[in-house]
Amino acid sequence: MTAPDTPLAVTMGDPGGIGGELTIMAWKRRQEDTLPPFYTLDDPARLAAMGGDMPVIEIDDPAQAIAAFDAGLPVLPLPLAAAQPPGEPVAANAGTVIASIERAVEHVRAGKAAGVVTNPINKRALYEGAGFAYPGHTEFLAALGGVDRSVMMLAAPGLRVVPLTVHVALRDVIAGITQSSITHTARILNDALRRDFALPSPRIAIAGLNPHAGEGGSMGREEIEIIAPAIDTLRGEGIDASGPWPGDTMFHDDARPGYDVALCMYHDQALIPLKTLDFHRGVNITLGLPFVRTSPDHGTAYDRAGKGTADPRSFIEALRTARAMADARSAAS
Repeated sequence: MTAPDTPLAVTMGDPGGIGGELTIMAWKRRQEDTLPPFYTLDDPARLAAMGGDMPVIEIDDPAQAIAAFDAGLPVLPLPLAAAQPPGEPVAANAGTVIASIERAVEHVRAGKAAGVVTNPINKRALYEGAGFAYPGHTEFLAALGGVDRSVMMLAAPGLRVVPLTVHVALRDVIAGITQSSITHTARILNDALRRDFALPSPRIAIAGLNPHAGEGGSMGREEIEIIAPAIDTLRGEGIDASGPWPGDTMFHDDARPGYDVALCMYHDQALIPLKTLDFHRGVNITLGLPFVRTSPDHGTAYDRAGKGTADPRSFIEALRTARAMADARSAAS
């Protein structure tokens, strides 16, 4: 449980990407957008060089961030190991990027931070520079949180989606669709929406895999043999699960108010509708962790780094979402 005045921790992300710019833009818009206080674990010198007339205030402890926030961007110093030009990865800085994530998690688990907002990383740079042993951010955070499995949810105003299978080739999707994977994911989702979003009985709409949800087995039997039995199991446990719904009709304007989250079978089935509806305000949320974690729903954007053209809306929504989740979690505890 964290106090209402506990700040959010923002990680560095890949220093060659737009993460630092997003952090600076958000701080500069803190009053205009009524943003919650936050601090970042980053290199103060690089942020000062990027921030123009923005004051950078070095802090020794997250508790100092609240008092400092209106006067300048609070930064808990993590100096980079090597010079970092914008728009490209530098493997020598991988250790600092990882340390930023680790320390942010340490702070939130110790009650010093309300949640973690992560800036985008470059996994290849971490592999090459620090022997990073995880497929991505989410798996690393799960390990830091001591959990075997977490769930990735993407949210934008008016829609929440969860892909059952995430970063796998389309030809491998079917192997990942099992009754146990569906029920396990839905249980984590149900518990998280109750705890972190204050939904007393979350409505989970579960998509089919095949066109027209298999159309009675004529276009595939996954709905009959796997998805529908999993839904029956969930309903037997008191979880408000419905489906399997055809993926081409469950996201239109009249359908979306009928559920709180859509559990989809594969990556693009979930992300295409969300990014079509509100590309710039999507937030990546990791559910099932013992701490709050959100992230902007985009990558490092090397093509925009250092040009002043980054769009901070997704990052700003990630800050707001993390604060709301932390408050809901604290109220429920």
